[in-house]
Amino acid sequence: MSFVSRELVEATLARLSDPHLDQDPVSAGCLKSVEIQDGRVLVQLELNYPAAQFKNGWAQMLRMALEHLEGVDQAQVEISWSIPSHSGVVGVPAVAQVKNIIAVASGKGGVGKSTTAANLALALMREGARVGVLDADIYGPSQGILFGIPEGTRPEVRDQKWFVPLEAYGVQLMSMAFLTDDRTPMVWRGPVVSGALLQLINQTAWDNLDYLIVDMPPGTGDIQLTLAQKVPVAGAVIVTTPQDLALLDACKGIEMFHKVNIPVLGVVENMAVHVCTQCGHVEHLFGTGGGEKLASQYGVGVLASLPLAMDIRTQADAGRPTVIAEPESPIALLYQQLARLVGARLAQLDQRLDPMPMIEIEP
Repeated sequence: MSFVSRELVEATLARLSDPHLDQDPVSAGCLKSVEIQDGRVLVQLELNYPAAQFKNGWAQMLRMALEHLEGVDQAQVEISWSIPSHSGVVGVPAVAQVKNIIAVASGKGGVGKSTTAANLALALMREGARVGVLDADIYGPSQGILFGIPEGTRPEVRDQKWFVPLEAYGVQLMSMAFLTDDRTPMVWRGPVVSGALLQLINQTAWDNLDYLIVDMPPGTGDIQLTLAQKVPVAGAVIVTTPQDLALLDACKGIEMFHKVNIPVLGVVENMAVHVCTQCGHVEHLFGTGGGEKLASQYGVGVLASLPLAMDIRTQADAGRPTVIAEPESPIALLYQQLARLVGARLAQLDQRLDPMPMIEIEP
């Protein structure tokens, strides 16, 4: 029987690339241990992003590669994960019980930002993470509807200081909509809105979150700037459509995050293609290649390209986003891939970001 060494096992693993990290598990530092005994090989990997929906297939691929080695009678690959914490920009206080804050933003409204934020949060939860959502779109809050929260539901108050987040489908939720009537317009100026949102995020009793998804308001005004400067955001996801007008506004969103030293994890292209449910005709209603051009321009990746589909809209309106309503559907699988890529991109960032720059306005 041929002798199997650890070096040979590592060399074999190094030939296979993790599609989310764009690295092999050895180079990515995911190899936790290797045990070799009498032709049996046990490999333990520890990923730095949640991967409950991916780990079995990945383990099987690695196991098959190892079992092709001469001298290996049986191989076993065990995969776990440990999600690192990113504190955001130096000088911005961390939020208690929250490891990572991810902003989901867009340059303009109507591109599917809130729906993407909800499905991203649910997909991260299904991958094995503890997730919360802060609805920061105070003028048009929609996360309550997306998560099926009945109108008039209010959060509990603990010790006359902390809001206890609501919970739906295993995700913790907080929104200004939970504190007001659904039909009451928020006729507030920017500074008042910013103060209210900072209170919400800091006075909510989040319970041991791996990720807090912040559904940002559309645009790049003072509210967005305040949130970017005062909340320890570790990374941002930009949502756009392929339409030229949406891409122009998305550029401004990316530039805003660059100015405040918050890394953009990637671009989500919504409504990229429409497939007729009657005849199967494929049509790019908003143009083609816009998300790729935007990502290439700023040196980031396209995290997902999602179709313009009736099901996404009807399921969201019914309070059961696609990831929950049809978890095995092709669209839900795209959201799962998005979640793993977001987790992996965030894990690859430096633990601390550069200090916030001084922003000066010259007359």
